[in-house]
Amino acid sequence: MTEHLIKVILFAADCGEYDVERSMEELAALAEANGMQAVGEVVQKRDTPEAATFLGEGRLAEGRMLCINLGAECAVFDAELSGSQIRNLERLLEVRVIDRTMLILEIFASRAITNEGKLQTELATLQYRLPRLSGLGESLSRQGGGGTGGAGARRGAGESKLEYDRRHVRRRIDALRERLNDLERRRAETRRSRKKSAVPIIALVGYTNVGKSSLLNRLCGAQVEEADMLFATLDPTARRLTLPSGLQCVAVDTVGFVSRLPHNLVQAFRSTLEEAAFADVILKVCDASDPQAAAQLAVTDEVLESLGCAEIPQIVLYNKCDRVQNAALFDTSAVRTSAVTGEGMHTLLARLDQALAVRVRQVKVLLPYDKLGEAAFLRESGSVLAEEYRADGVYVEGIVKTADLHRFTPYLI
Repeated sequence: MTEHLIKVILFAADCGEYDVERSMEELAALAEANGMQAVGEVVQKRDTPEAATFLGEGRLAEGRMLCINLGAECAVFDAELSGSQIRNLERLLEVRVIDRTMLILEIFASRAITNEGKLQTELATLQYRLPRLSGLGESLSRQGGGGTGGAGARRGAGESKLEYDRRHVRRRIDALRERLNDLERRRAETRRSRKKSAVPIIALVGYTNVGKSSLLNRLCGAQVEEADMLFATLDPTARRLTLPSGLQCVAVDTVGFVSRLPHNLVQAFRSTLEEAAFADVILKVCDASDPQAAAQLAVTDEVLESLGCAEIPQIVLYNKCDRVQNAALFDTSAVRTSAVTGEGMHTLLARLDQALAVRVRQVKVLLPYDKLGEAAFLRESGSVLAEEYRADGVYVEGIVKTADLHRFTPYLI
């Protein structure tokens, strides 16, 4: 049975701030990822959006007729609307109205799998809704307070339904933040453990739906869920990766970015995105077959800069190169890959070995029995991969930080 797709009309105001045509294409893809089908568009060129209704009356009347004629059940606006704008638009269009932010939040809510992902999404949704609780109709009208006295005197207006809802939402936001702080403390412990073991972290970051999960599966042989849609991955997935040099690493797949990613989502998913900030190498992935690949990288750079990742070594990957007729790249320092065919994987692994050579080293040492303290140091500050007791000492394979390499130089074999 074919899944029923909700028909929607897309609305936008072209104020010259960004490429509206490209943004509407992305909005249509977001709608599709949310089980919707964009059946029409209404775009108005204006200097600034209309304060009360975002678009002018004429365009909205046109949009209302489109909704009627095409059987659309919802209007999706390519902007972040206020509560009063949503109320006014629903009255004029006579269909449900959601904005770009709410659309992304709905996608996240339907895709979140882990407890942390669900909590982060709920937090972002409540933070979005809190300032929009006012003006939602008769259900939020003020309740009169009790009072005594002549001539109908009253002591006060009492607590409004709106104020009650706001208090409830704020309490829930505080509770969610506390639970997420607990989870973040556990995540920090995991990061400290990785740092202590000197196992390098490789973070795959980039625009949503550029093939990061497919790359992780190709590199690590891990079965991370893949889908040709926006935001298929919300929760960070870590897998072990062995480089050609034998160096053991951890590769982490992260949530994808999108242009004008809602601020509340960036904040709510900050702990997840910060996997990149604690990485030893960042793989910036873009879609080589997308004409807007440069714009994808610009969005990625913007988010990484906000996370303070400027000093971390970064490798640019043009993925999905199997879809490109002309494989020539503008950026010759980038790596061309295809998670489908495996093209470029050897080059990528060699680049990772090169990038990590300055940070950690894998060593093989034979420690005399009177130097077993060095083995203890390796366990505490590095990582032991293999250990064997021999007649002339203890043979150890492990990973050490480059700064500590001098301690093991006399015993290298």
